Amino acid sequence: MPSTRDLARQLGVSRRIAVDAYEQLAAEGYLVLRQGARPRIAEGPATDPATPTSAAPAPLPRFDFRPAVPDVSTFPRTAWLRSLREALSTITDWDLGYGDPRGVDALREALAEYLGRVRGVVGDPPRIVVTSGYWQGFGLVCRALAEGGAKRIVVEDPSHADQRLIAARAGLQPVPVPVDEGGIRTDVLAGVEADAVVLTPSHQDPTGAVLAGERRTALLAWLRERDAVAIEDDYDAEYRYDRAAVGALQGLEPDRIVYAGSASKTLAPALRLGWMVVPPHLLDAVTREKALADQGTARVEQLAFADFLARGELDRHLRRMRARYRRRRDALVEALADALPEAVVRGIAAGLHAAVELPDGDEAAIVAEARRRRIALRTLGDYLAGEPSGPPMLLLGYAQTPEPTIRAGVRELAAAVRAARR
Repeated sequence: MPSTRDLARQLGVSRRIAVDAYEQLAAEGYLVLRQGARPRIAEGPATDPATPTSAAPAPLPRFDFRPAVPDVSTFPRTAWLRSLREALSTITDWDLGYGDPRGVDALREALAEYLGRVRGVVGDPPRIVVTSGYWQGFGLVCRALAEGGAKRIVVEDPSHADQRLIAARAGLQPVPVPVDEGGIRTDVLAGVEADAVVLTPSHQDPTGAVLAGERRTALLAWLRERDAVAIEDDYDAEYRYDRAAVGALQGLEPDRIVYAGSASKTLAPALRLGWMVVPPHLLDAVTREKALADQGTARVEQLAFADFLARGELDRHLRRMRARYRRRRDALVEALADALPEAVVRGIAAGLHAAVELPDGDEAAIVAEARRRRIALRTLGDYLAGEPSGPPMLLLGYAQTPEPTIRAGVRELAAAVRAARR
């Protein structure tokens, strides 16, 4: 680099400015200054110019059938902004601090009223813990159970792989129990020695099965016999299209069942708002785990959601979305009947995706061909604890895709299935 005297002359400024600039660059590690030597550029981290510093982003899918993704383009921005402004204008000094790690009182009161009215959940506000989404809540309960001496937890098979991972990291051994068209197999569960079970009884994730009435009774008997705890993930319960929603299992045994829900599917995952209704004997342990995790979920957003609930905005939004999602579901079913008439479509009474069973073929080959055609989807194999053994089953989400795109996407998917068979 030029000396400070030469640089000052080139730029037509005082030497003091050049000296200050070089000293600043040296302090930040860009230059090396030594008495009696010319300034030189500092050596940076070694890089291979032939190696790209970051991978190029994968191209966006032409047709996105990934399940469990809501249509976030319909997020009620105006209504949410109104609630957010109300929260900011009324928040107290107490709520601007850490406060109760379980959550702000206003939201827990609003959730107690809403969940009791809509889902039949039994629980007063002190038993509600607000979380940063469902996964955090599940992890908190797993750690609280492990801290209390629990060793094993039953998981549905198939179910989300992250569920098994979170339970294992908390110190619990996941025990897969199979699921069929009536929900979790309680005849298999009866022979399992475990301290807890996590399940999706209202709309099994991912098959869409509803836990049958006699199996609900058998499950509750197993909980009492084992003195065990159930974690009820009320997955997609708000989106039921052909009949009234099935009530929450928690209402039948509130002292043994942790009820868990979130705003991720009803509004948007970005809100990171979830909640649990916790049995009294677990409440202190779960609250302690929540405090250790993050001292509490963002409180301004909690107050905004409390106002959003109290003004009936969530009810209005859900009414709009049920009609929209039902049209898209019907479009998917009709398109599959035309393009893949041999497929059996399951789990369409509720939720945001359909389970499509094919009579033959190889799941991995279908996925590879779909990926080549830039079709995004999931399969049952992604959710199984072991290797797939039955016919291929595709999990096709329809929530975020307009009806014309659904029809075009299904035609392209049918071509991918035929190509994979060849």
